[in-house]
Amino acid sequence: MDPLPPDPNRSDDASHDSNVGDPVLGKTRLLSRQCDTCIFRPGNHMHLREGRLRDLIAETRAAESFIVCHSTLPHFRYPEAQPAICRGFADRYSTQALQVIERLWGFVEVDPPGEHQDPPAADTGQNTPRP
Repeated sequence: MDPLPPDPNRSDDASHDSNVGDPVLGKTRLLSRQCDTCIFRPGNHMHLREGRLRDLIAETRAAESFIVCHSTLPHFRYPEAQPAICRGFADRYSTQALQVIERLWGFVEVDPPGEHQDPPAADTGQNTPRP
């Protein structure tokens, strides 16, 4: 579950950016539920071109792999998020990679990023210094 070594054929080591393994727990991160803009939700929240989702699913299933949730990629909205497997994909498809992960290491469910951030406190004026 260690990060993959850098690929000398790539200038941006994307394999490291999408590592879904949790080195502390020795398990694989899986979203506890679909994110708000999951590509598997009704509608086209990610504005994918016509047929892109179908192609992505076909490619991923042919590779017997999984999809990493876009919301958990470090270059998306939440740079502090750690990559996790897309719940929408995992709930719909059972690929060889998902089966092996489940049998060998198991999953640790993590909440989609941005959903448990405390809203800013309302300013009541009680603790505000006065001039």
